[in-house]
Amino acid sequence: MGSCTLTLDDLPVAVEFGGASRQAKLTIDADGGLHLLAASNVAVEDLQDFLASKRKWIYSKLAKKEELRHVAVHRELVDGETFQYLGRNYRLQIVGGSPQRVRLLGGRLQIPAELAAANQEFPLIDWYRSSGRTWVAPRVMEWAERLRVVPAKLDVTGLGRKWGSATKAGSVRIHWATFQLSPVLIDYVVAHELAHLQEPHHGPAFWDVLGRAMPDYAERKDRLAHVGAGLWFGNIRPRP
Repeated sequence: MGSCTLTLDDLPVAVEFGGASRQAKLTIDADGGLHLLAASNVAVEDLQDFLASKRKWIYSKLAKKEELRHVAVHRELVDGETFQYLGRNYRLQIVGGSPQRVRLLGGRLQIPAELAAANQEFPLIDWYRSSGRTWVAPRVMEWAERLRVVPAKLDVTGLGRKWGSATKAGSVRIHWATFQLSPVLIDYVVAHELAHLQEPHHGPAFWDVLGRAMPDYAERKDRLAHVGAGLWFGNIRPRP
């Protein structure tokens, strides 16, 4: 199996050779990266023609992804505002007294009045980070065992619009916003990043590794693409 990079106009396209069919398969990552899988005996000139035939489709998909990335979901720090955690909706409740921290209690996401008055997103983000890490840590170990990898470090933090990342040194990071998703989609993000500890690139070998541990990964991946754009990424609506 080999690889190369082609271009369509000024767009780089990562090509992996070794597919079982002569029919090339073109995919677009969530961050806009283009990947092409083709059989090893397909001529590069034919692949370039194939990309040219897909130009309109590629640009329409990229435009849609760009549009979704720039639709910011805002929340207000007021009683009754809705926030998601592990796929469920919780109403925000402004409370007085102590403790001076955000907590999930009695089916309500409680925030101290003093913190709410500051109208800043940081207390809620910190809560997602700490609660999410506690919840996901055992899931990471479970999926690591299935994938036969050993993560060196787990961190829950902000990653822009990326759900997660993994380094060669074995460090796995998950975006705090991920914990608004349902557990089956969080598991997809976790397994996806852990699979990168075996295969760093999104080539056929990577999807084979992920598919052996999570046979329905494609369905989860598609679902994540649909629901992910509607999540809250920390934007607080300014008060008048």
